[in-house]
Amino acid sequence: MSELVLSKDELVKLFIKEEIEDTQDGWLYQGNILVNIIAIHDQDPKYVYNVTNAEYYKITPIEQI
Repeated sequence: MSELVLSKDELVKLFIKEEIEDTQDGWLYQGNILVNIIAIHDQDPKYVYNVTNAEYYKITPIEQI
């Protein structure tokens, strides 16, 4: 799996379709890939008050299960 950059709406749709699941070990993508979800902000970090409210997110693989 390569990195994905998604809009907030696209990320929410992946959770709704259960392509990404929140497990006790982390986020699981397509049932077999642990991933990190990184918020991409267009503002200087010192001005970001809500880190969960970004316009875009990057999904990077950690390991395949």
